[in-house]
Amino acid sequence: MKAAFIGLGVMGYPMAGHLQSAGLDVCVYNRTGGKAQKWCDEFHGKRADTPALAATGAEIVFVCVGNDDDVRSVTLGENGALAGMSAGALLVDHTTASATLARELDEAARAQGKGFLDAPVSGGQAGAENGVLTIMIGGENDDYERAKPVLDHYARFSKLLGPAGSGQLAKMVNQICIAGVVEGLAEGLNFAIKAGLDAEAVVETIAKGAAGSWQMENRHKTMLQDQYDFGFAVDWMRKDLGIAFAEANRNGVELPVAQLVDSFYAEVQQMGGGRWDTSSLLARYTRSRSQGTSE
Repeated sequence: MKAAFIGLGVMGYPMAGHLQSAGLDVCVYNRTGGKAQKWCDEFHGKRADTPALAATGAEIVFVCVGNDDDVRSVTLGENGALAGMSAGALLVDHTTASATLARELDEAARAQGKGFLDAPVSGGQAGAENGVLTIMIGGENDDYERAKPVLDHYARFSKLLGPAGSGQLAKMVNQICIAGVVEGLAEGLNFAIKAGLDAEAVVETIAKGAAGSWQMENRHKTMLQDQYDFGFAVDWMRKDLGIAFAEANRNGVELPVAQLVDSFYAEVQQMGGGRWDTSSLLARYTRSRSQGTSE
């Protein structure tokens, strides 16, 4: 199968690599050509100078970039992926973007006789590198069934949740839930430290009970070590939460906890932690506000 992958960031780079390693014929495009060449050298794939050229002849085209505007820039117009795709080809957008954009792309693709799925992912850089992402999908069932065997090369679970836009809406739910869990973990660890407890021993104990979570299992050690130079960046989380807030405003939904946590992330940014992992909420309590280190 010929495939194209557009966007070789910390997520897209290993995801495209899994496809090439699985035997697909992958052509990549990245705004920074040097990154695309590095990927080709590592995985022995091909690169193109525009998204349209990368998508030419591909049965399935993947996109994983930064935001709505980035997606539009690589999918629409004469140099966009849709222009290079043949009728019947499938466009899969892994970017965390708005549901409005997903519906827009779905309409544009179907007007040209092409398929579309919005398919944001969860699992972070480690999940992408290890091929164990979770994918939330919106679109038509026939398109999902076509894509699933390919998605399985880097996903441990994927599910079609409804029409176009449903994947992005589900990702908003994901980020809303994560915001509350991470802040709760930060508050709990800070409480344990200030109470004079062995925080590591406390986590070892409560992780086996109802308080346990992925964040607790995978982030408590680095949080206690005050290490945040990895993982899913605060800047990206605030972008994602902003998308959720915009959708909530349209739907008349209140998100008081998520909005409070977002304001805490704004403080982390002011500390110089825009590129720190989202678990850096603990730094608000354990570091001096003026001590932040720029990354």
